[in-house]
Amino acid sequence: MDNEALLKYYIYNGEIVPISKDDGFKEATSPLIYEVIRIIDGVPVFLEGHIERMRKSAELIGKTIKKSDEEITEEIHKLIDANKEHNMNIKLLCTNIDSPNQTFMIYYNKSSYPEKEVYAKGIHTILFDSERENPNAKIVNADLRQRINDEIKAQNAYEALLVNRNGYITEGSRSNMFFVKGDKVYTAPAGDVLLGITRNEIMNVCRERDIEVIEEEVHKNSLKGLDGAFMTGTSVNALPIATIDDIKLDSVNNHIIKRIAEGYLQKMQEYIKINIKK
Repeated sequence: MDNEALLKYYIYNGEIVPISKDDGFKEATSPLIYEVIRIIDGVPVFLEGHIERMRKSAELIGKTIKKSDEEITEEIHKLIDANKEHNMNIKLLCTNIDSPNQTFMIYYNKSSYPEKEVYAKGIHTILFDSERENPNAKIVNADLRQRINDEIKAQNAYEALLVNRNGYITEGSRSNMFFVKGDKVYTAPAGDVLLGITRNEIMNVCRERDIEVIEEEVHKNSLKGLDGAFMTGTSVNALPIATIDDIKLDSVNNHIIKRIAEGYLQKMQEYIKINIKK
């Protein structure tokens, strides 16, 4: 695979390595199991959830990640200290997973965060007919990713909503989706989507604020009857959707979405405050 590492150094099997030395990337073989974690003020946000999901992704295809949680945590902080970068996304990647000596890399990768104006205006999204073979596992599918990216670019969209063979929206291509009708929030059942770490925290926020969440897929033909929608993800938090194809939604002014977005930001800030290095 291509060398995706940014800045000066990456971690290759526990060692700090210059990004010019790309042995780990050259040797990578499928399956490629990964996680992307946002670093804010030197804190890997919701780290425990990310590591747990990475292990579950491996288990879903009958594999095991050998490196311990403690080793992964230590190596993340080693990467942060080596690059002196405290606000950027990092990627955990486990490859050569059937080898007695698995390859485990941690590196800074391309990060993009929406500007305040994007949250104020909402985003344009499109529908894309596709369903992933194993939705709960976070495994690289380069061909599908490229096809979706091409369509997103062609239609000047921010994200694509995946539609299954029955016409139901499951998730975004790199996000989870939530839809609002009245005072209720709808999202696809846990078994049908990648269980995003942000999604889990959003569900917690809704419970804490007595907002009813119904785990039920929304059909593409019912989108015009919605009061709003938003996507969630590591880099975007809770981002309002202004349009889905040519359907307009007043998501940015929806009081339910505002309450959820505020609650998530508060939860994230509390996590950072607790875990920041003194």
